[in-house]
Amino acid sequence: MTYSRTDWNQPAIVDALRAAGASVFITSGVRHGFPDLVVGFNGKTYLLEVKAPGAKLTDDELLFMRKWCGDYHVVRSPEEAIRIIGR
Repeated sequence: MTYSRTDWNQPAIVDALRAAGASVFITSGVRHGFPDLVVGFNGKTYLLEVKAPGAKLTDDELLFMRKWCGDYHVVRSPEEAIRIIGR
């Protein structure tokens, strides 16, 4: 059995998104490949998978990403997350 780990950069990404006015719900504990963050900004919802620089997606994360039909992004920095939501 594998348990979710929170990447070291997640708190800074969450702080930056909230400072930009986004709603952020942390979902790292959901498992089964579900992304770490659900983010709402300007009427849109984004699923963000937080990865440390150089870290790879797990098999479950890759499967979820391939099957998801909405906004799904892998982010590695606060700047990247802000760019994705268009702020």
